[in-house]
Amino acid sequence: MATLRTRWLLSMLLVNLPNCCTPTGLPTRPSRPECYFPCDEESCNVDIHCAWDPRPDPHFPTTYSLHWEPAISEGRYVNSQTGSSAVIDREDFANHGKISVWVEAKNSHGSTTSQTVVLNIADINKPPPPNITLRQQKSIEIEWDSFCDELGFSVGTCYVRNRIEADRVWLEYESGLFHMHMIESPQPCTIYEIQVRCACTTGLISDWSTIHRIKSTETDPVGKPDIWLDCGTSPASFNCALTWKNLAASQACSVLGYAVTLFYNNGTNVSSTEESSRLCNKMQCQLNTSLEDVSSFNVSAFNTYGATEPSHLVMPVPGKEKNEQVIQLNMNEVNLTVSWDLPSQHTDNLKEYVVQYKQGGSPTGKGFDWIKVKKTQTVFFKGPFKKVTPFQVSLFSVSQSLEVHHLSSVIGYSLEGTPSRVRSFNVIDIAPTQVSLLWEPVPLFERNGVIQYYQIGLDRQNVYNVSATQHETKSFELKHLNPGQEYEVSIRAVTVAGPGANVTTKFKTKQDENFVHLIPAVLVPSLVVLLVVICILVLLCCCRGEKVCPLVTSCFCEKVPDPSNSHIFRQMKHQINDSLAWICIPVNEQHPNISILEVVEIQPGAVMSSPEKTSDTDGLTRPILRDGCSQMDCQDDQSENAVLKQGGRTDHRYGRKDYSKMVDSDEERDKEEDRDDCWSSSEEEQLTSDDDPLGRHSEAFLCRTLEGGLR
Repeated sequence: MATLRTRWLLSMLLVNLPNCCTPTGLPTRPSRPECYFPCDEESCNVDIHCAWDPRPDPHFPTTYSLHWEPAISEGRYVNSQTGSSAVIDREDFANHGKISVWVEAKNSHGSTTSQTVVLNIADINKPPPPNITLRQQKSIEIEWDSFCDELGFSVGTCYVRNRIEADRVWLEYESGLFHMHMIESPQPCTIYEIQVRCACTTGLISDWSTIHRIKSTETDPVGKPDIWLDCGTSPASFNCALTWKNLAASQACSVLGYAVTLFYNNGTNVSSTEESSRLCNKMQCQLNTSLEDVSSFNVSAFNTYGATEPSHLVMPVPGKEKNEQVIQLNMNEVNLTVSWDLPSQHTDNLKEYVVQYKQGGSPTGKGFDWIKVKKTQTVFFKGPFKKVTPFQVSLFSVSQSLEVHHLSSVIGYSLEGTPSRVRSFNVIDIAPTQVSLLWEPVPLFERNGVIQYYQIGLDRQNVYNVSATQHETKSFELKHLNPGQEYEVSIRAVTVAGPGANVTTKFKTKQDENFVHLIPAVLVPSLVVLLVVICILVLLCCCRGEKVCPLVTSCFCEKVPDPSNSHIFRQMKHQINDSLAWICIPVNEQHPNISILEVVEIQPGAVMSSPEKTSDTDGLTRPILRDGCSQMDCQDDQSENAVLKQGGRTDHRYGRKDYSKMVDSDEERDKEEDRDDCWSSSEEEQLTSDDDPLGRHSEAFLCRTLEGGLR
């Protein structure tokens, strides 16, 4: 459905396209005709000449016809193929009375007519333009002659107009009945264009005469040079250059040079005369002389005819200027508009305002211009103004006594970009919890825009925005930092176009001295007290048993069977000379080796002379243990062990059960029974055979050795 509708609309458009593009058809209405009897210097023509603006239609050919009435022949008219003028012959109208005239335009679609003009036949004579005579001295004099007298008429009103050759606008004056006009104070060496037209007392006014040209003569320069100071981007400084603008063509046709007089603070003055070609370019002039200790100066221009009045200016005094932010800028690549608003007290004793702009980074004499105004608080400068280039705009006031006061300065850009890197960025005054950051602002010619703020980042997390001010070294304090920690900090400048490149540095905060001194003061006494408490607990546990201090005992002593009940450990205590070695038994102590028993048969009837004698010559050998335990010592231990085994009693010295009570397996019980049998037989032998001590001890020692092996 949508396709059919679209096709229908398209077909209708194609059918009606020729008609919609065709104009309505009727020709454009021509202007009302202007009809007159043309006159020359001696007489006037008898035929009526008429002219009009045809306003042709470019789409269709149009013919124009001139009509009038009353006519001598009814329906008389003149056809004009040219379409702009026609002539009514003398025989086609009466030589007195009035006549109505109009123009008709006709083409294939129809016709239109102009407005009707009623003419008085006796009052349509048109005199020729007057003859002009020009003379000049300091002014330009214009004289002319009309032809009214030759035509038999009285002289009427005349009009004069003039303009400078380069201008398009005419300045028109009415001279009345006088046949002269004067242009006073013309611009020197300037070409003027002049025209005159006159009317008689009856008839029409003549056409403008042809253009007459005349060049004004050269005179002495007029006016005063517009002088000012180019101090770069420092509005109040002795490092300035005296500069002024070339005189305009309206002030001087040519300038040969300038006379400059410098007045110093010590009362002396120095005058110099320089040719303009050495000081000036096309627009401005500059004096390359130091202005140190200069209080004021005069500048005047001169040529062969004379010199201008000198311009006087007083040097601004550094330190007295204010910098109120009162300037508003509207800037692009073509135009700069500067406006300001000051309180009424600033207008007291005011002679004029001076508004200047200076391109940042450019030398003196370049990228610099100024305008002086009386009361207006808005000025306009013409460009071009470069992109991402700073222009410092400054406002000054000049008092009636010619004192200069700097009021305000502001930086403007026709188009802003991202700024350059910060050149110098340092971390100073490092403390445990804070540091100070120090950096230099981006130079004016590297900012590429008005810096809104500096952005500081700490460890890529915390961000601080610091407002930007000009001509100051910037600083910022980072607080609430941790002592003894390493940080990374970065900085970048930000304009309307965005942030610039980062500059990063690292630093480490200092340790807190109070905290360092507090550690030994608190920990050393605590450690001493802790060690004393541990020693006391260990001594108590070792002296009174593990029930007193089970935790300390479990930490320092392995829970093993009581070594006092072991015959092997009882043998070892005789070999240890260290008095503190009995406090704790090593945890992973290996079992001692079983002593080697040497058995020697004793012949009947042999008698030992001494128990300690071990000589082979006596035929006796005493069993010796490898670890140094003698048979007598073993016998003492055996007697002690026998006492501990009675009735399954507990050793009160250590608070533990007898070592034999801790054997639970059947195998261990069998070994216990064998051992008891061994001890019983040994005791019986001791009772029944007292006269064989060596055998008795040998048998008892063998049983004890077996017992140690079982354990």
